[in-house]
Amino acid sequence: MPTFTLGIEEEFQTIDPDTRELRSHMSKIVENGKITLLEQVKAEMHESVVEVGTNICQNIHEARTEVLHLRRQVIELAGNVGLRIGAAGTHPFSRWQDQPITPDARYDKIVEELQEAARSNLVFGMHVHVGIENRDIGVYMMNALRYFLPHLFALSTNSPFWEGRETGYKSFRTKVFERFPRTGIPGYFTSASDYDEFIQLLIKTGCIDNGKKIWWDLRLHPFFDTIEYRICDMMMRPDETIAVAAIMQALVAKIYKLKRQNLNFRLYRSALIKENKWRAARYGLDGTMIDFGKQQEVPTRALILELLDFVDDVLDELGSRHEVEYILKMMEMGSGADRQLAVFRETGDLTKVVDYILAETMHGL
Repeated sequence: MPTFTLGIEEEFQTIDPDTRELRSHMSKIVENGKITLLEQVKAEMHESVVEVGTNICQNIHEARTEVLHLRRQVIELAGNVGLRIGAAGTHPFSRWQDQPITPDARYDKIVEELQEAARSNLVFGMHVHVGIENRDIGVYMMNALRYFLPHLFALSTNSPFWEGRETGYKSFRTKVFERFPRTGIPGYFTSASDYDEFIQLLIKTGCIDNGKKIWWDLRLHPFFDTIEYRICDMMMRPDETIAVAAIMQALVAKIYKLKRQNLNFRLYRSALIKENKWRAARYGLDGTMIDFGKQQEVPTRALILELLDFVDDVLDELGSRHEVEYILKMMEMGSGADRQLAVFRETGDLTKVVDYILAETMHGL
């Protein structure tokens, strides 16, 4: 079995320790970070966002070491300029209107094209790359893995507040991001050439200038041989990031194993998978999803337990059983959204929610 290398990208909030608002000092963090972290730290479109990314990791243990190291480093860099670092899909009360855009020709172009949709896109996600052998395998993976995206998303839901309001969603981040074109659950492609022809058509007709402007929840990376999961909210604890990345890797390994045994995974319409994604955004772990095989509603937690069973036979080979089992702990303690809401119910104070996010971001470091 291939190694299915891993790369994890996390987008953090830079927060004023006194007001608990987002504060734009990212440029100093990134400039100072380039000295120690080189290309592993970079700016995002809004100045109050800082992104860090691991190197290519051979297994989940390397990934854990890198994720913890990067989180410690970015917390230290922020502390050096009087800021704190928070991990959540949205900030509970800061307004996007108050947050400056990073000066960069690439971001200027996106804002010019997408206007208010881009300016208001003050959201924070977690992306995971899993290495694959070639692009044909990649398209096969994309087609099969789409079904599991809502399950993974439900685990990560961590953005119940937007501009000081309780939204009623466990992930409002995804509702904000859906204003962008070329987002959401991808369609089905017959081959790598079919996928590449689709991208070339968009480039030829001036829709995009390169494949990175396709912002689906799952994509075959346009330049690297990786499957990139993009659906998840930024999660609070590093343990949560590692657990979800481990199960993403395990799913790739399991689908690969089935293919080698000439067992195809059944494919479902994007429109059906979108129904489950909406349920995950609205209700997180506490809702139901559609089991398309049974054609009935099933508790989301039950489907996640089925998912754990589905990947069980590849975990020991990947060496990730311990990391994947943390999913059970996540279901026990609730998603980040559940925990943020619990703090708000108890205190009625969104600054206390930010304090909780800041504390959880440092959990286990």
